[in-house]
Amino acid sequence: MSDTAPGEFEDSFAEQQRMRELLSQETRHLVLQLILGHPAHLTSLAELDYMIPKNEAAILDQLERLQEAGILDVYVHEPNASTRDLPSKFWGPTERGVEILYEHNFLRGVPIARAVYEETEKSERVRRHEAAPRPALPDAVREALEFDEPDLTTADAP
Repeated sequence: MSDTAPGEFEDSFAEQQRMRELLSQETRHLVLQLILGHPAHLTSLAELDYMIPKNEAAILDQLERLQEAGILDVYVHEPNASTRDLPSKFWGPTERGVEILYEHNFLRGVPIARAVYEETEKSERVRRHEAAPRPALPDAVREALEFDEPDLTTADAP
């Protein structure tokens, strides 16, 4: 006999279904892939706008939906606020967001998302944003998103 009450099971299933729908919408899915692929896992709106073929307002709307769900949040790097060409606000995963992304197998694709991100040609502005100083992610988020990159400096000799 299960310890889970029937109502709890239905609520859990409904929540899983709601999250699947939330994560599978095209723009939100692209946003998450870009954030997971970014070397710092924190992206500026300009970086997202460059990489996603939607207008900035549509991207911002989807970022806010992901924020409302507790998956993403805005991380602010105050020293950049007074610098004209550098962003001070960055979007990145929350601890709850990492848990949700793990449950829905998004984190398995981090190495592929990184490779795609690195191979994408970027404008001068995006490269400047990419190199901008950023705030630190919470330790639990940073650790969950780490992966061992293959060492390509040594070739397998016969």
